[in-house]
Amino acid sequence: MSEIAVVAISIAKPGCEEQLRVALEGIVAPSRAERGALQYDLHRDLREPRRFVFYERWESEDALAAHGQSAHIGAYRKQIADWIEHSEIRVLKKIM
Repeated sequence: MSEIAVVAISIAKPGCEEQLRVALEGIVAPSRAERGALQYDLHRDLREPRRFVFYERWESEDALAAHGQSAHIGAYRKQIADWIEHSEIRVLKKIM
């Protein structure tokens, strides 16, 4: 198994920034407590305040897959469905 990183970007629909921010903040603590979570940090773009970015580090792809199937992530996805304009997830492996 090898460590992986994730960059997850969510862009709120206009007027939904604060609802999305609260929902995103709500998944930080339970995600950090998951087995295999090494880092789970939420950021907000200074120049585009509708853009939120997670930088995550996981022990393995299996740990990331379990995170994606967790109850709190499932509930979060249902909660934010109407607030998201665009989202993108990149799974990365460090090469140097």
